Amino acid sequence: MLGFGLGFLVFELCTWYFWSFDLGLSLKAQSTKHKVQSTKTKVQRPKTQAQFTEMISAQTARRAVWRPLWELPGRFELVASLARRELVARYKGSVLGILWAIVTPVVMIAIFTFIFAGIFNARFGPKGNAWDYALYLFCGLLPWTMFQETLQQSSTTIVTHANLVKRVVFPLETLPVAQALSSLGNQMFGVLALVVATVILRHELHVTILWLPALLIPQLIFTLGAAWLVASLGVFLRDIAQGITLVLMAWMYLTPIIYPESIVPERYRPFVNANPFTALVRSYRRIFLEGLAPDWSSLGYFAILALTIFVFGYWWFAKSRRNFADVI
Repeated sequence: MLGFGLGFLVFELCTWYFWSFDLGLSLKAQSTKHKVQSTKTKVQRPKTQAQFTEMISAQTARRAVWRPLWELPGRFELVASLARRELVARYKGSVLGILWAIVTPVVMIAIFTFIFAGIFNARFGPKGNAWDYALYLFCGLLPWTMFQETLQQSSTTIVTHANLVKRVVFPLETLPVAQALSSLGNQMFGVLALVVATVILRHELHVTILWLPALLIPQLIFTLGAAWLVASLGVFLRDIAQGITLVLMAWMYLTPIIYPESIVPERYRPFVNANPFTALVRSYRRIFLEGLAPDWSSLGYFAILALTIFVFGYWWFAKSRRNFADVI
């Protein structure tokens, strides 16, 4: 009986020993696992900080792309100075000087009027005459000429001012803006000539011309976006200056400027109406010659498209400008 009791005591002691040994190993393993996990966490922490820093850097880079656009109104004096210099340099040394801003569209209108109204007997409206055709043509050419001049000048403006790209820190986004404002100044001389011609030929002047700022704002927004895009492409594709001339020529003839919308076949009307300048030219004629408010539905379409072109054109210019110095 005593032997059995001693045997049982030894068995219990062995069981307790091995249980303590296993428990110690288990606790040690858990402690080692916790240390490993803690070490992994410490190792991963710099990675998380690097990712956070990278994310902050990306946000800063995105803000840097758009910052010059927000600062553009503060550079108005610089832009106005550049636009004034461009406008003066365009006619510097000529006999007529700034009068060429009126003579050039007048001669163009006379040629188109002779060919289309005189030879082909084209008319705007059922009771229109050759003089009315000239006025409608002049009205359509006003916004188009401004847009065309801006894009043609902007296609080479960065290359022309290569010294500003390479040598000094200069807000290059102001160069296409100056081109647009210079062309807009030219258009204002044309507007003055149109008003005088309308009074002389029709003996009337509609008060609806006060809607002109409502047309000029989306027109300028559309032109600026296209100018930034073309200016950037002109750095990398030197053929863009010649290519844009062909594109603009085709675009003008696809816009109802030298012909009325009424003669466009019905099957082609959707394509003509999709042309953004159709809406702008239509509203110009309504406020200057027809005594009506702008066509708000088509003008709204033009405004939405203008904002899209503005944002995309500036974004493209800002993203590609870092490579200008390497290419020029």
